[in-house]
Amino acid sequence: ESLFGSMKTRKQYPRQGFKDIEEAREWVLSFVYWYNNEHRHSGIKYVTPAQRHQGIDGDILAKRKEVYRVAKLTFPERWNTRDTRDWDYEDKIVFNPVKDNDANSSKKIGQVA
Repeated sequence: ESLFGSMKTRKQYPRQGFKDIEEAREWVLSFVYWYNNEHRHSGIKYVTPAQRHQGIDGDILAKRKEVYRVAKLTFPERWNTRDTRDWDYEDKIVFNPVKDNDANSSKKIGQVA
């Protein structure tokens, strides 16, 4: 996701601008705190960056997986044949994967031939 997109779509974003540089700094500091500690990111399976950096995201995802498993057993009609959301822990996350525009090429950036 775009950081600036997230910033500008916040309800608290001052649409009329900031009074001065200090007000801007204070607002950005509060935004950065929210973004890293409260905002659940879809790219890291709806945990916060702080949870990911602290290494507690694996436990959070395991608990979510169990909640979904029990819910699907309890209310199978809600899911029909669909799987539940994938809450499996991933050791590595790629935020901006390289798009391979050449159908004949299997080489990716960072890959050694």
